Amino acid sequence: MSITHKTGDGTAPGAGTGAGHGPAGTADDGRPEGQEPSEGREGNDGLGVAGAQLSTAPADTLASLPGLGVLGWVRWMWRQLTSMRIALILLFLLSLAAIPGSLIPQHSDQLKVAAFKRSHPTISPLYERLGMFHVYSSPWFSAVYILLFVSLAGCIVPRTWQFVGQLRSRPPAAPRNLTRLPAYSTWRTDATPEQVAEAARRALRGRRFRTAATGTSVAGEKGYLREAGNLLFHIALFALLIGFALTSLNNAQGGKLVVEGNSFVNNLAEYDDFSGGTLYGADDLKPFGFHLDSFDQKYATTGPEKGTARLFRANIHYWNGAEGKRTKGSISVNHPLSIGGEKVYLISHGYAPVVTVKDGQGNVAYQGPVPFLPQDANLTSTGVIKVPDAVGKDGGPDQLGFRGVFTPTFALDKVRGPHSSFPTLGYPALILTAYHGDLGMNSGIPQNVYQLDTQRAKQFTYPDGGPFSKALKVGDTMTLPNGAGTLTFDGVKTWASFTVSHQAGNTLALVGGVAAILGLAGSLFIQRRRIWVRAEAGPGGATVVEMGGLGRSESARIADELGDIAFQLQPDAPAKPEDEPADGPADGPADGPHGDDPDVPGDVTDEPDAPDESDESDESDDVPVDPDDDATHDEGARA
Repeated sequence: MSITHKTGDGTAPGAGTGAGHGPAGTADDGRPEGQEPSEGREGNDGLGVAGAQLSTAPADTLASLPGLGVLGWVRWMWRQLTSMRIALILLFLLSLAAIPGSLIPQHSDQLKVAAFKRSHPTISPLYERLGMFHVYSSPWFSAVYILLFVSLAGCIVPRTWQFVGQLRSRPPAAPRNLTRLPAYSTWRTDATPEQVAEAARRALRGRRFRTAATGTSVAGEKGYLREAGNLLFHIALFALLIGFALTSLNNAQGGKLVVEGNSFVNNLAEYDDFSGGTLYGADDLKPFGFHLDSFDQKYATTGPEKGTARLFRANIHYWNGAEGKRTKGSISVNHPLSIGGEKVYLISHGYAPVVTVKDGQGNVAYQGPVPFLPQDANLTSTGVIKVPDAVGKDGGPDQLGFRGVFTPTFALDKVRGPHSSFPTLGYPALILTAYHGDLGMNSGIPQNVYQLDTQRAKQFTYPDGGPFSKALKVGDTMTLPNGAGTLTFDGVKTWASFTVSHQAGNTLALVGGVAAILGLAGSLFIQRRRIWVRAEAGPGGATVVEMGGLGRSESARIADELGDIAFQLQPDAPAKPEDEPADGPADGPADGPHGDDPDVPGDVTDEPDAPDESDESDESDDVPVDPDDDATHDEGARA
């Protein structure tokens, strides 16, 4: 007894190269396109329905000309749109289309867009016309996205129905000539054909094969999870696209800087900046809020990592709903607060000097913290203080403005000037210069709160004409020239910047990504295969047992599995060592995987396909090539 594993041109039976070569609308064997050969008709491949398609992938028709007429062209274009080739092209185009959205500022950040336009006045009008500042909502990006949707849908639906049909059908009956299969085994036994068939059925069922018996022949099929994984991958990719679309359409994001001791309420007026999506705007904001109680920060104080951050944590009380109960919580880096269906992220932090400003009449014109923005890792910060309601010494309006630097731990050198040597409040100092006059705050034009417009204002100077400035520590007072007013440095508070984000499609995209990985793994590592066992009465009263195996792609695994099943049948159908199979390959004795026992199958051997003289005159015994099975070598599963 022997097991033969045949190797040839790399195309296994039942697997073709894609498109057929017959006339449009017909398969290579002359039958109408899409019609499977009947069980009783073997055609010219010698296997009939046994070598039928092992995949649900559509056939490649790019080389086939459509029929005349509008309907033919529409049908041809639809089949190209749902082909693997076009899907890959669309995925590539989608990837290319996303590049400008990563390199060019988008409309969600209007400040960056405005800065880009000022820096690139020549190219900006062209970018505006092409939609480069809103790539993900542009018509050309949407067109590629929608075409990819249609392509996936046009592939998933028909393949799903075809796969359901395969699950409901029985494994095909054994072909007439099992010797033409890639893996083949035969031996003689004294067991009756019925006993062999029953033992084969039990062995195949024990290995989770779906079986079907026809007389004393048993057919088994396994590996449906390969196509299930393939379909799961396509459906997961479809879910990913839907998730990304929802994230883009049903998305909103806003930023808010909150000073220690202050609160934030989730409405549009509270945001420093807000950008809504097509399906989510200011009217959809959920009613919640939080109060910033304190901010914890820790840094390494010694060693080579001195100044490296160890902890950033905002301690808060939050509430959900207008009458919600206040709950204690915290927000730290990578640990956002989930509330009201939104997420609140901690973005950055800094310091806000607390000052009291009196005008020329001695009245308090401003009192409170003023956030300064960090400029380096040690939180050397810059900022401005605007006092629009100040009154001059003569009783007329005289707006006051201050520009300066805040240093948590003051240091001074000739190169950097005033700066901070450590990010914590070791020796806080506030260095300011002052202006008075018209700061442009009553013009009706929006201003940046961190910039001071001095075009129509005058800087205070010393008697010698030098700019007036002063370095203050906590408790110091800066007295302006000519009795224009004073500024007192009262203390320092910490501020934290938060981003409130609403993204509806994240969960769907995550589930789709995990499912896509699982489906891809199943389609790559599970092999679809068929095994047949046939027992017939032979000369001399012995039973001739034949086994054949066919996989979706050429692999030695099918021969190994065939050998294992043959070995499993030996107790019920022991081989007769004294006789060689009359019509099987004349293999010499070899030590099999189960030792030198002559009653078990021998080694799996690899031999090239050689023409069989007995088959040369019978064209029906040729190796089958199924034109519908384009799955592996041309189009393949989309995975």
